[in-house]
Amino acid sequence: MSEAHDDVREATQIKPETEQNDASRGAGAPPRAGDEGDDGVDSDRFAALGLSAPLVVAVERAGYVEPTEIQRQAIPAILAGRDVLGTAHTGTGKTAAFTLPMVQRLAATAQSRAPRGLVITPTRELAQQIGRAVTTYGGSSSIESVVIHGGTPLGPEREELSFGCDVLVATPGRLLDHIKRGNADLSHIEVLILDEADRMLDMGFIDDVKEIVAETPAARQTLLFSATMPGGVRWLAHELMRDPVEVKVGLETAAEGIRQVLHPCDWSKKHELLLHLLGEWPEGQVLVFTRTRDTATYLSDFLRGKGISVDGLHGGKHQDQRDRALQRFRDGATRVLVATNVAARGLDIRGIRHVVNFDVPEDPRDYVHRVGRTARGDDTGDAVTLMASSDWVEIRGIERLLGKSIDRRVVAGFEPEVEPPPPEDEGEEERRPTALRRGIRRRG
Repeated sequence: MSEAHDDVREATQIKPETEQNDASRGAGAPPRAGDEGDDGVDSDRFAALGLSAPLVVAVERAGYVEPTEIQRQAIPAILAGRDVLGTAHTGTGKTAAFTLPMVQRLAATAQSRAPRGLVITPTRELAQQIGRAVTTYGGSSSIESVVIHGGTPLGPEREELSFGCDVLVATPGRLLDHIKRGNADLSHIEVLILDEADRMLDMGFIDDVKEIVAETPAARQTLLFSATMPGGVRWLAHELMRDPVEVKVGLETAAEGIRQVLHPCDWSKKHELLLHLLGEWPEGQVLVFTRTRDTATYLSDFLRGKGISVDGLHGGKHQDQRDRALQRFRDGATRVLVATNVAARGLDIRGIRHVVNFDVPEDPRDYVHRVGRTARGDDTGDAVTLMASSDWVEIRGIERLLGKSIDRRVVAGFEPEVEPPPPEDEGEEERRPTALRRGIRRRG
């Protein structure tokens, strides 16, 4: 089973920021309602977007100080009933941008046993996060939600669906399964939201999404949000949306608060360099990304053997193991979390001060999502990439996406035997497949 499809089967529960302990926030986190010395949220700013008084109170309790750019652009258009095509990088408040106006609309219309709001998202962790957001913002309006995703028994989900709900949050495969079994009625959907559409495209779920959308009324309002906007996503929007308002924030780039650096080193010394860097960072939690579950397991065992408090998060672990690992990391009991791309999106934990790319991602867009796990909101953080000589083509692709070169710094004692060429020296070889560049011979 591929790592990409493992993402669908991941289920990590993301708590809203109001449930995270203060110790995890660190310096630089935005003030929240209830903090000592805090004057509270400027409610007028949210009310000016058209949000109702109960939702403004819910926003205040959730800790927003002022609307983010994506919220300022999207919320008025959604409340006006327009279809919205939104592009925003991670950590910009995108989930609230579509959840708040959906809750307001559904609270003002007649209830039914069948869901009236539907959010489709590619992974378990995103489904859980959105479900928590609906609970946070819809509590005062008695908005009920159900979250369904793969990796859990169908029976309890079927029972929840039979009780009825206002908002259904689902991953594509599991929802399609319930539809075919007659458990899910989408004939009353008023608001359809496709979140992380680019990821669903990458994971091959677009046909499933189209089949699901065909079960919803044509007169629905459709919102499509994505961190990137490849051609396939634009074509999907063209098929499913009516004259959408397009909003764009921080397109395909890392947030301003992220300090990015590359450390050239030999591939065989990456684990020792990581251990060295952990010793240089006395404070803050560290999220380390690998390409495969095997590397994640090896690296976790290596760091644990060196006395580092560490957990692993990948598709090879059972659900309860993943939940415990994430909870320990969220609570600050674990300093380092080693993860595959399953944690690249949807993981919203303040206190992550360092993100390390132990393995350079093959897709440049994954780099943006990985490093977006730090510097959430108005925070700052460090994104460190360990770059072997075989990684330079991927690095160049990342730099092209960012539109700038990333600072290269060699760490004393870890000088590479073969130093990667600087960006300006890269030539035609960068178009060669990764397997050929690394000397891997293809079978005939």
